[in-house]
Amino acid sequence: MNGFTESGLSDEAFGQAKGGLASFDAFPKTKQTYLTRGRNSSLWTATLILTCVYLAFSEISRWFTGTTTQNFSVEKGVSHDLQINLDIVVAMNCADLHVNMQDAAGDRTLAGDMLRKDPTSWSQWGKGKDVHKLGEGDDGLPGWEELWDVHDQLGAARKRKKFPKTPKLRGNPPDACRIFGSLEGNKVQGDFHITARGHGYAEFGEHLDHSSFNFSHQINELSFGPFYPSLENPLDNTITTTPTHFFKYQYYLSIVPTIYTDDASLLPLLETVNKNPSHPAKSIFYSPHAIKTNQYAVTSQSHAVGENYVPGIFVKFDIEPITLTIAEEWGGFLGLIVRLVNVVSGVMVAGGWAWQLFDWGLEVWGRRGKRRGESMGMLGGGFKASEKMSYD
Repeated sequence: MNGFTESGLSDEAFGQAKGGLASFDAFPKTKQTYLTRGRNSSLWTATLILTCVYLAFSEISRWFTGTTTQNFSVEKGVSHDLQINLDIVVAMNCADLHVNMQDAAGDRTLAGDMLRKDPTSWSQWGKGKDVHKLGEGDDGLPGWEELWDVHDQLGAARKRKKFPKTPKLRGNPPDACRIFGSLEGNKVQGDFHITARGHGYAEFGEHLDHSSFNFSHQINELSFGPFYPSLENPLDNTITTTPTHFFKYQYYLSIVPTIYTDDASLLPLLETVNKNPSHPAKSIFYSPHAIKTNQYAVTSQSHAVGENYVPGIFVKFDIEPITLTIAEEWGGFLGLIVRLVNVVSGVMVAGGWAWQLFDWGLEVWGRRGKRRGESMGMLGGGFKASEKMSYD
């Protein structure tokens, strides 16, 4: 038995090295009389392991998702044009509608000549699962401040599509008009409006009968900048109906130029190109890693008006002098390893301390229980309180 028997079972010879590799033993053996069997901690160990797995999985998921940062800066670029993308259905005949746009620079655009008008039936619209009233639902009115995931935005921007075709009429005479297309305007405050023929503008021809007014409408698309039909905007797929003929709808839009990128290293270049739209690298905003678009917040007001007022649909927009940059970035793989090590070691150390405190508490509680059940006799001789002393 390692020389323990030959030494006369002496405690001094227990665990001592006898030369060779044993002399390098950094963990000397403990005497058997010093060993006490502890409590079973297998359940606590399994709990710590599950905790480590859960926290490690959360850390890895967060690393894959990345960190999203938002940065506001003053709009320094010199950009004169602003593309407006519109797709709206109004419950009136196309010949009875006028579409015009006017901006703060005084330029007036006959939008009706630049947009396409297709006769359609009002009953064919308003049936999609995404169609809703403005402000309907638990989320309220979405705006540019409700930031999407960068990957969702970049993925939606890659789906470059044209305006869908107008549904074919199914025997019913047309009683509505779909107005859609893109038009160019100045990048300044402005408004565009849809009114009835003979109201709001002086023109020759028959005056439209007031009983024909019906400005119920469905907005399929209203966006500013490059046309990305898959990007969601606050007024997309909204529908509203009017109870009277003379009704006025007003929408107030606050537009914020927004840049999305999933590569933080491109931020200096994106800022440079944004300041100078004619920069040779301007195509960076159409790359798979960055886009520039415009998001907006909207408020609406609608009410019935008298016959002395002009009914219709009026959209007023204002360009905010700021740029919102939303970037997604990831930490290095070495940083992920360091965080995982910290998480696992932290859980194990804290778990060890917790188990030791728990074990110590049980031991203290056990000692107190023993003291309450025993008392001291003469000369320190202990006996149980329930026992009776006997005398010879």
